[in-house]
Amino acid sequence: MHVKTLLAVGLTALALSACTQETQNQIGRSINNWTGTDGILEVYAGEKLAKRFLEIDKLSTAMGTSNGVDRPYRYGNGVLDANLNGVVDKGEKSVYFEFSDYSTSYIFYESPN
Repeated sequence: MHVKTLLAVGLTALALSACTQETQNQIGRSINNWTGTDGILEVYAGEKLAKRFLEIDKLSTAMGTSNGVDRPYRYGNGVLDANLNGVVDKGEKSVYFEFSDYSTSYIFYESPN
């Protein structure tokens, strides 16, 4: 049984080493998405906090449908923290959001709680 496990690990490592860096990154992101994260996104207007989204499992980069090139915006789902108190309150719901790379200052981080 132990030999089979070592063989499986070795074959997996060999298969991953044959992948391109982008493929390895995609595999890493899918594993991270599967394990889940508890991200927070803060969007700023100048120096002022304008929006906060809680319980985000991932941010995605939009890709062009015909050319596969990254588009200049990110999107995801999270709970809109309407009163900006940093906790999910009764009535605050999960929403879809997008933000541009060009016009938005933002910080994305994992919840310390």
